[in-house]
Amino acid sequence: MTIAEALPWWETLPEDYNRQPCGTPLDASAPLRVRGTAALDNVLRAGLAAGVAVSLTSTFLRPGRFEQDLEQLAFYKAVAARGNAAEAMPPPPANLTFSHRRPRLLGYAPRGVNAELVGFQSPYQALNPEVREAYARHHRNHQVVAQHWRHPDGPRPTLLFAHGYFISPRWFNSLFFGLRGFYDQGYDILLYTQPFHGDRRGPGEPFNGFGIFGRGFAESNEAMLQSVHDLRVWIGYLEGQGVRNIGVAGMSLGGYVAALAASSDRRLAYAIANVPAVLPMDMAVEWPLLDRLAPLVLGRRGVSLRDMRHALAVHCPLTYAPAIDTDRLLIIGGAGDRFTSPRYLRLLHEHWAGSHLHWFPGNHVLHLGQGEYLRRMKDFMDRHSGLAAQGG
Repeated sequence: MTIAEALPWWETLPEDYNRQPCGTPLDASAPLRVRGTAALDNVLRAGLAAGVAVSLTSTFLRPGRFEQDLEQLAFYKAVAARGNAAEAMPPPPANLTFSHRRPRLLGYAPRGVNAELVGFQSPYQALNPEVREAYARHHRNHQVVAQHWRHPDGPRPTLLFAHGYFISPRWFNSLFFGLRGFYDQGYDILLYTQPFHGDRRGPGEPFNGFGIFGRGFAESNEAMLQSVHDLRVWIGYLEGQGVRNIGVAGMSLGGYVAALAASSDRRLAYAIANVPAVLPMDMAVEWPLLDRLAPLVLGRRGVSLRDMRHALAVHCPLTYAPAIDTDRLLIIGGAGDRFTSPRYLRLLHEHWAGSHLHWFPGNHVLHLGQGEYLRRMKDFMDRHSGLAAQGG
């Protein structure tokens, strides 16, 4: 049976999937670390849930706003049902103009690295014509800037890195993921800032990422689609700079976007999804506050979890076949993760039949055993970028 002939995942996934077991092999081999970090995640996710709940309040509580949102979501349901990644995530235009400047005087720049800030005006237009005008008003969000670390001897295989929700500071992502180590081992690095984060955050938005959820589910869909669109602009930019091996990696929301890039762009040498947010709606209804708020608001309007899965499926990697060979896909997950529980990563691993899956004995933010998965990442990247054959 082909993917087109099969029932879509939102029709077959059990309604209570978010309450099913989420164990991993590490539960038996490292039980104390898994249970301890899981307990910590249960505390930490309450804070993130509060932020997302605040973002969603304008949609849920403003009279008529959620009803309008539901009408607009019918468009995305139709696109998702067709399962065509090229329709949902069309390639960006070529021949864009890029600006180049040195990092700000007090801005982050790793010592001894040739770093510059590269920017462009995003040409993204909302996929849904009914949302296009409103989404275009977020002017700062369309001013895209990344930090590019380049070796002085010319283009190298490049890792394009996408940060997670709320955590866009380049210094944090560089340190947390050991990106300087990958640079020293021969890779160029491009740190991509996602929509509504960092300099792309709109005036009056109370925190990083607020704009992704703060204007309704339709615009949230557009933010996810724009994130993939703008990431693909960076792939084209790197190719124009002479880079011939480009891979993408990201954490949480960044892992989700990396997975979507792997669903839409054949130019990638590999993709690494670290604790990716595979099913955002299922995850949200597990979290404190949202586990009560979402069913209450949706139930009053006769909207089921299955309906919302379908409405957001336009940007779910489970909706599309991968665009690159599954041997080039690596998923990294925390056995104690309770933000993106292991059950969701297993679902993505099954969808990407032949992909690689690595568990570490930590949670969403405390990555115990990180040295092991960084070594595995390096081996994986070397194998698919050609550095292994060149001796690093």
